[in-house]
Amino acid sequence: MIQKDTKQMEQAIIESAEELFLEKGSASTSTTEIARKAGCNQTLVHYYFRTKEKLFQAIFEKKINLFLSSFQEIGEMSIPFEEKLEKIIDTHFELISKSPRLPFFILNEMTTNPSRIDFLKEIFAPQARLVFSVLDSDMKGAIKEGRIRKMETQELFWTIVSLNISAFLLYPIMNKVLDLKEDQFNEFAQRRKIQNIQTILNSLKPE
Repeated sequence: MIQKDTKQMEQAIIESAEELFLEKGSASTSTTEIARKAGCNQTLVHYYFRTKEKLFQAIFEKKINLFLSSFQEIGEMSIPFEEKLEKIIDTHFELISKSPRLPFFILNEMTTNPSRIDFLKEIFAPQARLVFSVLDSDMKGAIKEGRIRKMETQELFWTIVSLNISAFLLYPIMNKVLDLKEDQFNEFAQRRKIQNIQTILNSLKPE
């Protein structure tokens, strides 16, 4: 029971910190606020994560793992590359849509805290190489068979990420300036997702 309570409290701290970080940024969020929102004292926050930076890293690593594990799972499916690609675009977009403030938050954090780029590289690069290797052979096979034009795997994923996050980068601003309702944004986002899938698949058609 104690172990379960410990896990529940640790999760509550992570969820509270994530919500506050996305809303205010990590620099403007104190461990006192995190503790208050999680329903514990500040000492417990430091006990589980030692520092606010360690807590930030735990949240960030969790997000990265979620994205990459989803990509790897799709990559291992026994379906044509084009279908895998469509699933990857769709899954990536839907994961972002669950935290629409995340792209703006990451961009802001990396800009204001350049040292975090090294942390991103440390946790992202090894897993990303594994995911790319799983999909690279399928992509090369599709190119060899003439189903898609020649393109590097990294370039393709750069295109996917760029198109998908662009729909959410302005979300915090649009939400305030235009008083955009959640259902309105969701409708816009779903249309954009379909457009992104079509755009990327069309761009891969043989010349």
